[in-house]
Amino acid sequence: MPIIINLDVIMAKRKVSSGELAEKVGITQANLSILKTGKAKAIRFSTLESICRVLNCQPGDIIEFKEN
Repeated sequence: MPIIINLDVIMAKRKVSSGELAEKVGITQANLSILKTGKAKAIRFSTLESICRVLNCQPGDIIEFKEN
């Protein structure tokens, strides 16, 4: 899949755990795991906005497009 999710990288740089991020964003740890592994089919803009706010980053820091 040409869409790469770099959420783990940003979380590590910000020293934020999955549990902490899920709680602050208002999603379950299971849903966060699905997002982190790239298995999510979609993400709400409101969720992406919350993740960016908590991690102090831009959407492009988390989601990347790479040609095969």
